Amino acid sequence: MTVIIIIAASILALVAAAYIVMSVYPAFGGRGSRAERELRSRSLQYRQGKFIYPFETPAPEAAPEGGLSILRDFIKGNPNSRPKQPLQPQPLLTGSIRQDKDTRATWFGHSAVLLEIAGAAVFLDPMLGRAPSPFPFIGGKRYSRQLPIELADLPQLDAVVLSHDHYDHLDYGTIRQLKQKASLFIVPLGVGAHLRRWGISAERIRELDWWEDISFAGLTLTSAPARHFSGRSLLDRNTTLWCSWIIQGGQEKVFFSGDSGYGPHFAEIGQRYGPFDLTLMECGQYDRRWADIHMMPEQTVQAQLDLRGRLMIPIHWGAFTLAMHDWTDPVERVLRAAQQQGLRLATPRIGEPVQVGADLYPSIAWWR
Repeated sequence: MTVIIIIAASILALVAAAYIVMSVYPAFGGRGSRAERELRSRSLQYRQGKFIYPFETPAPEAAPEGGLSILRDFIKGNPNSRPKQPLQPQPLLTGSIRQDKDTRATWFGHSAVLLEIAGAAVFLDPMLGRAPSPFPFIGGKRYSRQLPIELADLPQLDAVVLSHDHYDHLDYGTIRQLKQKASLFIVPLGVGAHLRRWGISAERIRELDWWEDISFAGLTLTSAPARHFSGRSLLDRNTTLWCSWIIQGGQEKVFFSGDSGYGPHFAEIGQRYGPFDLTLMECGQYDRRWADIHMMPEQTVQAQLDLRGRLMIPIHWGAFTLAMHDWTDPVERVLRAAQQQGLRLATPRIGEPVQVGADLYPSIAWWR
């Protein structure tokens, strides 16, 4: 009996310690007030205390082979899951940003993209930290040792735009460094609580539900559906919304997928807002056991067809290892599938701008 009591007490102590750490350590983010939770509950995406996608989207651990098979494969590892040598980004000069009203997208690796459109500059999912983890010294490190440009050298941004609150998209250290660089922070419902805890005033945060939009600096941004989930700790799964983004400025339209499994929302977005001059589409960190929340590369190409996209930049690869596939598999597979469909695909190096409407765009297989 004494042993049982000791074990039970130890478990309770561990749970209590974990709760205290998650409550005190700022990287885990913030929780909304009761009034904010009431506002979230009015969303059509909100059911029984959680946000949901309209079609069943089971968690990866609920797959037929379950979480144990996923854990086993991660422990086993893959020697080709990251580059043999650090990647070398192409330097991005401060003076080259916002020099005209051309639409340009500069990929920073993974899903981070600096988008210049109609004279405005917005940073999409700027996760620029060392590792996608609440503790930067834990977790798989970034493939490159440098960024295309130091954050301190970035010009002022019109907005930071976030798709959801996972660590590989919303990074505490990065947001702290960008806090004085951006006029607005535009996020899905509930994500503003994290930013407020990190010192960003409520007046600079805009939280949107699916199909809501906001206009500023000559742009219109619309929050659109995605098939994914959210959460930064053990107790907050799906308590904040996730989304994709439609960005319109001047005569051009850009689609940013955020994270998403394949679903009918792509066709709906394409019907409502397509065609798109540029799409930024996730194609990496996939596995058949979690295909409902991360598309396979061939599904990325089908989503591009659904959206009626004219030029695609594949994202969500090239920075971190979050799945078991070879690190080059995402771009190789999406390139092959796009060629079979006759789609235009840009494959820039990290830090290499892609100009929308240009006769030429980056297409060299630099990763080989």
